[in-house]
Amino acid sequence: MSRRALRRLRGEQRGQEPLGPDALQFVLRDDDDGEEGGSKRGMGGGRPAGTGKDGVQVNNRFELINIEDLEGDSGVTGERSDCTLAGDKGQAEHGSPEKVSKSNGHTAKAETPEQCNASSKLRKKKKKQKNKKNCPGESSEHGLEDIDRILERIEDSSEFSCPGPPPLSSRKHVLHVEHRHLNPDTELKRYFGARAVLGEQRPRQRQRMYPKCTWLTTPKSSWPRYSKPGLSMRLLESKKGLSFFAFEHSEEYQQAQHKFLAAVESMEPNNIVVLLQTSPYHVDSLLQLSDACRFQEDQEMARDLTERALYSMECAFHPLFSLTSGTCRLDYRRPENRSFYLALYKQMSFLEKRGCPRTALEYCKLILSLEPDEDPLCMLLLVDHLALRARNYEYLIQLFQEWEAHRNLSQLPNFAFSVPLAYFLLSQQTDLPEPELSSAREKASLLVQQALTMFPGVLMPLLEYCSVRPDATVSSHRFFGPDAEISQPPALSQLVNLYLGRSHFLWKEPAIMNWLEENVREVLQIVDAGDPVVGSCESRRKVLFQRAPRNIHRHVILSEIKEAVAALPPDVTTQSVMGFDPLPPLDTIYSYVRPERLNSITHGNTIALFFRSLLPNYTTEGERPEEGVAGGLNRNQGLNRLMLAVRDMMANFHFNDLEAAREDNPEGEGDWD
Repeated sequence: MSRRALRRLRGEQRGQEPLGPDALQFVLRDDDDGEEGGSKRGMGGGRPAGTGKDGVQVNNRFELINIEDLEGDSGVTGERSDCTLAGDKGQAEHGSPEKVSKSNGHTAKAETPEQCNASSKLRKKKKKQKNKKNCPGESSEHGLEDIDRILERIEDSSEFSCPGPPPLSSRKHVLHVEHRHLNPDTELKRYFGARAVLGEQRPRQRQRMYPKCTWLTTPKSSWPRYSKPGLSMRLLESKKGLSFFAFEHSEEYQQAQHKFLAAVESMEPNNIVVLLQTSPYHVDSLLQLSDACRFQEDQEMARDLTERALYSMECAFHPLFSLTSGTCRLDYRRPENRSFYLALYKQMSFLEKRGCPRTALEYCKLILSLEPDEDPLCMLLLVDHLALRARNYEYLIQLFQEWEAHRNLSQLPNFAFSVPLAYFLLSQQTDLPEPELSSAREKASLLVQQALTMFPGVLMPLLEYCSVRPDATVSSHRFFGPDAEISQPPALSQLVNLYLGRSHFLWKEPAIMNWLEENVREVLQIVDAGDPVVGSCESRRKVLFQRAPRNIHRHVILSEIKEAVAALPPDVTTQSVMGFDPLPPLDTIYSYVRPERLNSITHGNTIALFFRSLLPNYTTEGERPEEGVAGGLNRNQGLNRLMLAVRDMMANFHFNDLEAAREDNPEGEGDWD
């Protein structure tokens, strides 16, 4: 829609404002206009005061800004066949045959047909020049013209457009990850300021050592020069708006992976260091060495190794793989994908300990978005804790409201107690209106009463963690007494210990304790009244928490919370747990298999094990030498070396007569040969 038509819809007319004494005067400095247009200039080369660009008479000074736009619209729509402007038309209706503008004593009359033809030629020329000069060097008038057109388009679209459905479903919206929150410096700048965070950092060098910029980590100059380690990613399939990806190992990377497994079995961290000298960006080696450094209290080196592993994997991303969309999936059953999960989890743990809970929450959402249905690392047991620490109460409430219908989040002790705590903390904010505060307080009280009714064994350990002595009526009551903690299933005890060991300090504020005390008394009244809800909750606990799934056990092992680890069942604690792959899925999808090692220590009889302890290169009949042994010793060479060693050992044995030695030295003094 043109400006002229828009003005007609608004009921406005041009040229109705009278010019003041300080009317605008234009001096056209284009020499070609005088030759082709034939317009008469006044003394000093100036135009008459009432004429604008191209010799068009103007009554309103603001018409000079968009006069080319108006002329262009008229040329396209064909609404104006003559050279009379709208302002002239308005003057003609009032009976004015001509326009008079007093400027420097000159009088400008209405344009003649010759002047009209000349101005039309000028307009054509101006249009050609405007099409040729469509570049950044345009005048400010063109910029204003473009802004006006954009504003008109927005106004028109806002009048006729209707709000449609959001592009992503609510579930994907909850898993949406923001790039800027993946950088811990963003959170640290908000706490301490940019100067404190970036003050000691040197500007980046011009010589680029790394192939591309990444979102998860920032490459450091102390890292080895990056070279492709043979790690890549491919797109498996796309269906129902989701894209399924998988990491791949080249043959060179597979050889490094076999060497890594042999180094882990040797239980010697130096072997992993030797492997990293030849493959500095092998992911599993970096993560395993990071754990070794963390156990030795070298947190800085452990975090640096984890970041290097993340950088190696991010450089291998597929072009279609997105960290923020929430629609990309990685199957945890594939061993190649597990390293990415573990690297993200370790980085999240470092960020939480560093005091960046908001960034850690974004990493938690990222891990959860990779496989939200299966949730192999059970991030739902952690996301509520990080949201409360980051004071992002709205996100926790939104996640609970949208996922409660299909995930039953209220059946988890952490969500059952964290969501009412989020409502209560939200009601303590003073910047919200009073109706919202009272509604949040009522919702918090209702939910915490439901949580205490469903999980009564949480109260007494929570008060013990917070160093609060309970009332005698509460501690001696059968519902919250010692029997409540003892009678709950082992799987539920494991979840309760995990939640309390991680989030108990969030309940230590006096205001929270007073609010909790009020609701505990309300629950006791409900129990004493014989409400049938209490019995239904007890039967539900016995059915739901018979046995914890494997992903919860995996999460407990990664969390390293002592109380929760101690509550693991014996079938988990008795098996060997590898740090680079804790509790692998039972339905693992292997893309390649490690070559079988026939001369493993677990094979062979006692004599063979004794000979191997003397000579590691010893091999018995039917065995083949291990790959990678220098010289490629065969069975006969190993046997010959063993025989030579035994002969040398027997030749150096000296047997002494003990009785003769005692006769020579009755007091027991003397030296042994």
